[in-house]
Amino acid sequence: MNRNPVYLALDLPRLDAAEALARKVAGHIGGIKLGLEFFCAHGHHGVHELHKIGLPIFLDLKLHDIPNTVAGAMQAIHVLQPSIVTIHAAGGRAMMEDAKAAAGENCKVVAVTVLTSLDGDDLSSIGVDAAPHDQALRLADLAHSAGLDGIVCSGHEVGAVHKQWKDGYFVVPGLRPADGKLGDQKRTVTPREARDAGASVLVIGRPISRAEDPLAAAKAIEATL
Repeated sequence: MNRNPVYLALDLPRLDAAEALARKVAGHIGGIKLGLEFFCAHGHHGVHELHKIGLPIFLDLKLHDIPNTVAGAMQAIHVLQPSIVTIHAAGGRAMMEDAKAAAGENCKVVAVTVLTSLDGDDLSSIGVDAAPHDQALRLADLAHSAGLDGIVCSGHEVGAVHKQWKDGYFVVPGLRPADGKLGDQKRTVTPREARDAGASVLVIGRPISRAEDPLAAAKAIEATL
């Protein structure tokens, strides 16, 4: 765990801007996270271009479909050599097992538990009668039993999950520096708090990408870790 745990979320509409930002802060992050917005806009070509920077690529695609379809999607992205790929734990055990079986040898498959933009009221509105913390732990158990490498959860849950899954790989998004704006995130902690609680990867986007000085922002976050 000596590598910088910060993965920069690069969901920018223009490939040249995304590449320029990544190169600017490359010495102060540990990897690049590319989500649906980036992948839908730039596809395989965009991922290949960012691979040239020399940092690990995290494909945050949150795959969620029938097991056969998710397995096929995993096989289709082998050529991109991602270090991490996300799927949804809510897709069920069979889907998670097939996704892991179809993943590349050096690719960690992690399951999204409860999105950090959701709170208890949001879960209730979709028929989940559990608090976000309890639901995240339940889905973490399912992901563990399905043989995945780890999960995605908020910083509020990572400590509890780490206690029950000692060797798990935990991705924590929705992080904000102590003086950062929350935006659309409802359950946030600081990068240092998440790291101390057991996070393996810290996903940070807007606090760096929308900062007046992204390099200074990346350095400031790195200095807290």
